[in-house]
Amino acid sequence: MTASLTRHATADGPRWALDGRYLPAGFSLAAWLALPAAAAKAALEGAATDEPANGPLLAPIEDVQEAWASGVTYLSSRMAREAESQSADVYQKVYAAPRPELFFKAAGWRTVGHGQPIRVRADSHWNVPEPELVLLVDTAGAIRGYSVGDDVSSRSIEGENPLYLPQAKVYDGSCAIGPAIRLCPASAMTDLAIGLQILRDGAVAFSGQTRTSQIKRGLDELAGYLFRELAFPFGAFLFTGTGIVPDESFTLQSGDVVRIEIDGLVLENPVQ
Repeated sequence: MTASLTRHATADGPRWALDGRYLPAGFSLAAWLALPAAAAKAALEGAATDEPANGPLLAPIEDVQEAWASGVTYLSSRMAREAESQSADVYQKVYAAPRPELFFKAAGWRTVGHGQPIRVRADSHWNVPEPELVLLVDTAGAIRGYSVGDDVSSRSIEGENPLYLPQAKVYDGSCAIGPAIRLCPASAMTDLAIGLQILRDGAVAFSGQTRTSQIKRGLDELAGYLFRELAFPFGAFLFTGTGIVPDESFTLQSGDVVRIEIDGLVLENPVQ
């Protein structure tokens, strides 16, 4: 059975849990990610207390950590961005290039968790969720596990000019991760099912499916490029791209609920 880490709100501040039981109050994900792999595994063995983790879920990322993202890793994503963009050749080139597209997404303190609201930009007319596998990467650049992520994006702003990518991707409520981190090697993530449902007034307004086997690049390759010339002393989270892309006839609205599932792990967020 795969072990899972969750982070919870308590009266004494955020606290981590392992498989539904609180870890000691001093447990820090950042410190755990700095341990060598063998020591990290040993640190969790028998570490959980007998206390059930019943506090509200928080995003499983600490304030000091960063979330980064990979772009155009699925063929469907490349095709959609070519269709929307006034600079379509940029997406073809990056899809085929040896070097992947990587960009900063959010600081840990700005990331929302399961059940917390995401947002769309008021100055954009086309806004979509982007359901993605999110890698948990330790301080040495090794993959320790994964979570579910929503790289909420303004397609109209990015389509107008690729240099507007930070505005299209980085704003309040644009990054969701949760509900848990599954601890496993990258080899266990190569063919996971990803599903998206967007509910509007209680009915399914959009749905789509893909699999992580459709990602063009290796997961270790993406993490390796992120750690080139860039240190992450607290570890990092890396979105791996989306293969589910609503067309321009659909845009998120306030009141929608976005539900993303990866192999039974469900992240759900209302749209503010």
